[in-house]
Amino acid sequence: MAPAFNAIHTFLYLPDETTHNGTHIKVADDLKRTMNTVIMALVPCLIFGMFNAGYQHYLALGEIDSANGFLGASFWTIDNLIIGLWKVLPLVVVSYGVGLAVEFLFAVIKGHEVEEGYLVTGMLVPLIVPVDIPLWMLAVAVIFGVVIGKEVFGGTGMNILNPALTIRAFLFFAYPTWMSGDKVWVHGAVERDQMIADGANLDAISGETILGSYAQGNSVVYDYWDMFWGIIPGSVGETSKFLIIIGALFLIFTKIGSWRIIVSTLIGALTMGLIFNGVVDAGWIGESSKFYGLMSVPFWQHLIIGSILFGAVYMATDPVTASQTNKGKWIYGFLIGFISIMIRVFNPAYPEGVFLAILLMNVFAPTIDHYVVQGNVKKRMKRLKVKAA
Repeated sequence: MAPAFNAIHTFLYLPDETTHNGTHIKVADDLKRTMNTVIMALVPCLIFGMFNAGYQHYLALGEIDSANGFLGASFWTIDNLIIGLWKVLPLVVVSYGVGLAVEFLFAVIKGHEVEEGYLVTGMLVPLIVPVDIPLWMLAVAVIFGVVIGKEVFGGTGMNILNPALTIRAFLFFAYPTWMSGDKVWVHGAVERDQMIADGANLDAISGETILGSYAQGNSVVYDYWDMFWGIIPGSVGETSKFLIIIGALFLIFTKIGSWRIIVSTLIGALTMGLIFNGVVDAGWIGESSKFYGLMSVPFWQHLIIGSILFGAVYMATDPVTASQTNKGKWIYGFLIGFISIMIRVFNPAYPEGVFLAILLMNVFAPTIDHYVVQGNVKKRMKRLKVKAA
């Protein structure tokens, strides 16, 4: 049980181990501090998500006024926070409790120290799921994600797939009705819909996301500021683009997140959006097409709807599963953004492809780095031949 004891003993402190031989580079940060820095960047999204969970619930019931939106008193109320605490905190507890239990189990069985890699994953998971997802589903998905997404590869630093996105992929494919549609994004909508089906005289709650509305060819009732501030239905932590941008700046300033990956992902998304806008403007696709709704979305608007920004900042920049070379980061990020919008448009049944695009590029990241390195080697060999001649 030494790994479990040491993990608890050194949770906030460094172990009293010192090096004795050779030359060592000493820096102020380590894996634990790096993970805690990312968590700090995620906390504002978590707190906002709690308020938004209650706000969307009472707004759907018609019990509050949305006139003042983000700046209004109806958003920052204790009632909204209570709903958020009641629904979101259990997600956090289950995510950390189950995930760390699996980590401890593997550490004890294998006889190695408990790794801190799940600290960030445990915070990411509650932010990328619907607020009403059953806790047992989340627990099953966390076990799958930690075991299949990380431990089978050897643990932290060895995995090729982002564990948080592996968890979300499992949830989507195993329990699709709880991860898509217009009922899962607002607290109480699924339960209320079931009560109506059972004969109760209640009004249904609609919690359709902006992407879902566009995919169905409907008009969107939210203005751009609603999308930017995040007072819209969606996963717990991905709605507020303002707080995600603040988190991105913090991660870039602390040199934890790669600005190359973030920027290139956004460039890739904008490029794909421009291509689709060009197709619509050229008249190659008509309004009768099921793809028209999302194809006609202004290219820049793709950045403030859905979770492309959240994925670019907190998921694509995972230092373990992303490309490691500078040129590779540009290619890796661009393809994530490009493929994300492509999946978003061509999959109206589930108009969001960020997690699929990132997982796909996780697999190809080593290949990208390989060819970048080989390209550099060939350039240097040519220089040597020229000098030798």
